[in-house]
Amino acid sequence: MNPRDESPQPSSVGPGSTPGAVPGIGELTISGASLEDWHLVARWAADEGWNPGNDDVACYHPTDPAGFFVGRVGGTIVSAVSIVTYSDRYAFLGYYLVHPLHRRKGLGLATWQAAFPHAGDRVVGLDAVPAQQATYRRAGFTAVGENIRYGGRPARSGTAAPGVVSVAPEHLDAIAAYDRECFPADRRDFVARWLTAAGHRAYTRLRDGRVTGYGVIRPALEGHRIGPLFADTPEDADALFDALTAHLGPDEVVAFDVPEARKDAVALAAARGLEPRSVTVRMYNGPAPEVGAERMFGVTSLELG
Repeated sequence: MNPRDESPQPSSVGPGSTPGAVPGIGELTISGASLEDWHLVARWAADEGWNPGNDDVACYHPTDPAGFFVGRVGGTIVSAVSIVTYSDRYAFLGYYLVHPLHRRKGLGLATWQAAFPHAGDRVVGLDAVPAQQATYRRAGFTAVGENIRYGGRPARSGTAAPGVVSVAPEHLDAIAAYDRECFPADRRDFVARWLTAAGHRAYTRLRDGRVTGYGVIRPALEGHRIGPLFADTPEDADALFDALTAHLGPDEVVAFDVPEARKDAVALAAARGLEPRSVTVRMYNGPAPEVGAERMFGVTSLELG
């Protein structure tokens, strides 16, 4: 997430407030964002090169409809940020954006200040571009590691591994339970949407009836995005990756975000012929949540964690 030039700090300003006049453009009012509002913000993200999935907003917004905020001047949206609460202990911040025509005017900072109280006393995670680490550090966040976006035309193994099946409704309970071991909070409703959204393909690997991994691929503005890719072993991850990409044409590209510390995940990306494209830094404003990091081969998203 890139706040450009503004340093977020705690504030008592609340949603629905009018922080004051912004020189040259008028009064800024911050309020909750509708689903329609967020489609506009997603277009901004696309313009920033984030390469969002085609149906991301429909999956993201219902996760916490009260956690999406926009700033308006004269009725026009000029700034945005999301702070999605997953549980009474964990939230994730994303989409910290200001329209290019209105940067360097304090709009991002004011929007952050109005929205951040939505997190309450939860630990908040975010993914920052490296150049903005200092910005978030001043707001109390600490870096814990990097995610590397790998992309390109994936090499294929040409074989189908045993035990990999398309996700069906009867798998949801087991996959949601597996996801909870890989993520800091229960997000069953989000997982259900993510597995079945338009254009999404989801696969799981089963061993003796037990889930040993799952992954999702979705169409994006450019090519396809993979995420999450969670698996017990590198062999499970390899099998799932191959299943996820088997339907792609030879010229189609994929991208997925790999935790740099997970050497097996980096090796998978390299073995499939993908190359590093960009880097983000995972940061928290409190203790990093304990999750099954050894199962993390690809994060779900940089916007919602």
